[in-house]
Amino acid sequence: MVTISTERVVLHQAHYRAAQRAKRAQTLLGLVVLVLLIAVAARVGEVDLAKLARNIWRFPAYIAEIMPTLRWATLGADLAEWYWGLGYWLRKLGETLLIAYVGTILGLAGGFSLCFFAARNVTPAGWVLFVTRRYFEFCRTVPELVFALIFVIAFGLGPVPGVLAIAIHTTGALGKQFYEVVENIDMNPLDGVKAAGATWIETMRFAALPQVMSNFASYTLLRFEINVRGAAIMGFVGAGGIGQDLLEAVRKFYYSDVSAMLLLIVATVMIIDMATERLRHYLIGLEQRS
Repeated sequence: MVTISTERVVLHQAHYRAAQRAKRAQTLLGLVVLVLLIAVAARVGEVDLAKLARNIWRFPAYIAEIMPTLRWATLGADLAEWYWGLGYWLRKLGETLLIAYVGTILGLAGGFSLCFFAARNVTPAGWVLFVTRRYFEFCRTVPELVFALIFVIAFGLGPVPGVLAIAIHTTGALGKQFYEVVENIDMNPLDGVKAAGATWIETMRFAALPQVMSNFASYTLLRFEINVRGAAIMGFVGAGGIGQDLLEAVRKFYYSDVSAMLLLIVATVMIIDMATERLRHYLIGLEQRS
């Protein structure tokens, strides 16, 4: 039976209390630094809490303004008047979805084709890794709307600038997620394929790719969800989709049109989010069972 002296118990308790005090002091210091940084950011960003408090009522007032008047006795006529442009809006919404879809496919192609060069454990050379990662950083750092504005100037109004903007940003975002997945693969299959005399491309194809396909598909579906939301506002800069009509309705104070289009966008995004979430979970389950 092991006995512990009272002195050792007291010593351990003292060390424990000292560690607790140090942890509390560290947490308090972190909170103080965080508050100071928030205060500096608010100062630089000219955040005016008094102005926010004075005008916060405008947001719910605008929401109430854009909601249509629906009466039970004339519900059919009221709904028909509210969604008078349903056919046209659905076509523009379909254009938005196609912008997101094509942009995601192109971004997937870009990120997939370069991700193995950016993974530290399989890249053929250090300089290739450096250049590829910097390219991914450039693609995802510049906002999509900035790319869209540039492409609108180059190609004119329409869905093409939106597709290109989403494709470039998706290349950077998916490329980073993909190469991080590749860096966590099991290297034993790669060593075996190399020992059989396979080239680098053959090694990636037959040893690395089977380990990452489900994760790649999951990240791509998640990115498609994000791109649908992004494509909805591409029209704000003339890059196609329903966003252009939504911006026009906001500027011209077509209140009922604003709420009608917003409801269509929200419903569409919700449906896509739920569908892709189920598919992603299914793919993740397949990977865990394999």
